[in-house]
Amino acid sequence: METTAPNILNTSPLADRLRPETLADFLGQDEIVGSGKLLRQAITGDQLPSMIFWGPPGSGKTTLAHIIARQTKSEFLRISAVTSGLKDLRLIIKKAKENSIEGKKTILFIDEIHRWNKAQQDALLPQVERGVIILIGATTENPSFEVRGALLSRCRVFVLKQLDETQIGEIIKRALADKARGLGVFKIKIDAAAINLLARLSNGDARAALNVLEYAATSPQPSPSKGEGVTQGEGSKEITAEIIKEAFQKSHLLYDKDGDEHYNIISALHKAMRGSDADAALYWLARMTEAGEDPLYIARRLVRFASEDIGLANSRALEQAVAAYQACHFIGLPEGNVILAQAVVYMAKCEKSNDLYIAYKQAAADVHEYGNLPVPLSIRNAPTKLMKELGYGQDYKYSPDYDYKEKQDYLPGKLRGRKYFKVNHGQADKK
Repeated sequence: METTAPNILNTSPLADRLRPETLADFLGQDEIVGSGKLLRQAITGDQLPSMIFWGPPGSGKTTLAHIIARQTKSEFLRISAVTSGLKDLRLIIKKAKENSIEGKKTILFIDEIHRWNKAQQDALLPQVERGVIILIGATTENPSFEVRGALLSRCRVFVLKQLDETQIGEIIKRALADKARGLGVFKIKIDAAAINLLARLSNGDARAALNVLEYAATSPQPSPSKGEGVTQGEGSKEITAEIIKEAFQKSHLLYDKDGDEHYNIISALHKAMRGSDADAALYWLARMTEAGEDPLYIARRLVRFASEDIGLANSRALEQAVAAYQACHFIGLPEGNVILAQAVVYMAKCEKSNDLYIAYKQAAADVHEYGNLPVPLSIRNAPTKLMKELGYGQDYKYSPDYDYKEKQDYLPGKLRGRKYFKVNHGQADKK
């Protein structure tokens, strides 16, 4: 058992307070801890090998360690690779050796083990080899790359999968209903659509879902006149889809040289080139350069324009834009004015196509809609033995051997058959 009681106070984060304490309450990962699975038997039988939990954030790595800590008769010690070093490890090794003399096992849980350097891992290796310490490591990174081969070979690797939306939704509902450790005392009103939105935006990360839920439940909410997140009776709160979205918003840094007018003029330049008006484009360019705008800023905007608004209608436009950037970098202003003018007029006169821009936006929308969908096993890279054993690269078809007519899935299963790039102008590259 742990040498100190878990420090779970009412003021601790919701994700910590709701951490399952038994396998019966643990959601997900049935492939490794489901009924009859080896890891479940090892935990319930308190016969644990050294092992590494590899999985995305919020998939349950630390929670499994927490469950083991509560169940094992061994001394359970935990450290974080971020804040602990060789000095801490030496104290643990000393304690483990004392336990070994007394016939007691020692389990060491290292969170974010991929952060440990070679010297730290080397110091731990002999203790794991001799069984003085049973290691449980948790990592979001591929252990084949981040954990030394000698240490990895003495551990079982358990791959935890991203939680699905149904599982995240169930965790959210538990948090809302639990009055002792969760948010039940807040009498929160939230409909199924808002729960589903929270589950989807959490991208398989239970901790992220609970953090956002707690923020939405405990933050001051607008008055009824504002129309959202209104108080519904004494002591009750409503969490709407809008509040969920607001909680997930990311802050963006905005470069602002001369206020709104700066962005108005770069917008005018962009739209004039898009509309093939070379004269207007030259005017707005002059407005910027004569005001002392950084020529490289303008050149960067031209590079973006070359792909966003011209694209494959004329792939040479990107070459022209990059050349203009390099030339401006060499000579600066005022000599660079004519170089920018040449590039601006060229962009304005080019035939336009935003097929690439639209295709990318649609692909990006699916990324945000579906989160980090897994790469099909057949097209994953498999440079290590562990990855090959897990099925990476299995059944991959090398395109040249099939005259590029092979039938093979290159997209995640949920997006199979999706088409993003559609040439609307009947051209791939005319110039």
